[in-house]
Amino acid sequence: MSAEPEGAGPHGPLAGFTVGVTAARRAEELTALLTRRGAAVVHAPALRIVPLADDSELLDATRELIAKVPDTVVATTAIGFRGWIEAADGWGIGDALLTTLQGVELLARGPKVKGAVRAAGLTEQWSPSSESMAEVLDRLLAEGVAGRRIAIQLHGEPLPGFVESLRAGGAEVIGVPVYRWMPPEDIAPLDRLLDAALSRGLDALTFTSAPAAASLLSRAEERGMLAELLGALHHDVLPVCVGPVTALPLQARGVPALAPERFRLGPLVQLLCSELPARSRVLPLAGHRVEIRGHAVLVDGDLRPVPPAGMALLRTLSRRPGWVVPRAELLRALPGSGTDEHAVETAMTRLRTALGAPRLIQTVVKRGYRLSLDAAADAKYADD
Repeated sequence: MSAEPEGAGPHGPLAGFTVGVTAARRAEELTALLTRRGAAVVHAPALRIVPLADDSELLDATRELIAKVPDTVVATTAIGFRGWIEAADGWGIGDALLTTLQGVELLARGPKVKGAVRAAGLTEQWSPSSESMAEVLDRLLAEGVAGRRIAIQLHGEPLPGFVESLRAGGAEVIGVPVYRWMPPEDIAPLDRLLDAALSRGLDALTFTSAPAAASLLSRAEERGMLAELLGALHHDVLPVCVGPVTALPLQARGVPALAPERFRLGPLVQLLCSELPARSRVLPLAGHRVEIRGHAVLVDGDLRPVPPAGMALLRTLSRRPGWVVPRAELLRALPGSGTDEHAVETAMTRLRTALGAPRLIQTVVKRGYRLSLDAAADAKYADD
């Protein structure tokens, strides 16, 4: 059992953070993993999946493979392979497809796909333990692909260089599109998720497929918000992907997304559990340990939810701990700020109440406010 990150306490390592979920599939599982660790979750599917049985392109590809049997079939995802077999059954050609697959070299990308292959009564010839398509490609090229007919179960995500490399080696490559990604029917939740990212109402944004990442970027571009979104993902909202292929659309835009070493939801959540608390500002204030998180503050390990206006003030003060910040500067930091500095006093009163320790923030008469930095820490921040 792995140790909880420092500061996790009884609330969970993600307490006080808000995480965006763009997944269409397995969103409930990912949301449960996050909330179990204390996170608040905003979910908006960035795409939808066309049901396999309704996809004429898959039906045509399946009939073609049965009529002209390939030498090799590469199965890439468990859900896609199971769906393919089920769809073929629904079309009345399931037995013919299984007979075809029994007579070819069947490669399965990883243990989950291997399980789906065997559940269908088939046996794979080989499967990489790494779940890497690059390793599958290396094996095929090492065997020699010239003149071979190779079918690849596509799974909605780009396979950079895979098909091109096989064709360059002399293979005939047939794509089998087992499911198709489409924009969500209701775009409103995705727009709300975008707005939350731009307003820094999210601390992290998760992606479990490349099409979801591409869809979010495309929607931001449609709304004229792409530059703002890229800025948020660069500086304030942590983008985390389930694997490197998922991260490709973000990386193409210059966004350095993180991904766990193992391409699973569990490791993705573990990565968030270590990264988000590590990015929090921790300050010794008035004899207390204060950790500033996304929408809450840990005061000596006690979780204190803070309203958005209060968090805006606290973040502004924490950029120069111990230094006086003028009311005018604090006013500019308030969401929807006007011109009345009385709004700062009102928000400050609510902030102090939320923190439960009024002495954490000092009022400097006629000047502004400052964090009550402990004397021992003054030297550390004097030159910040």
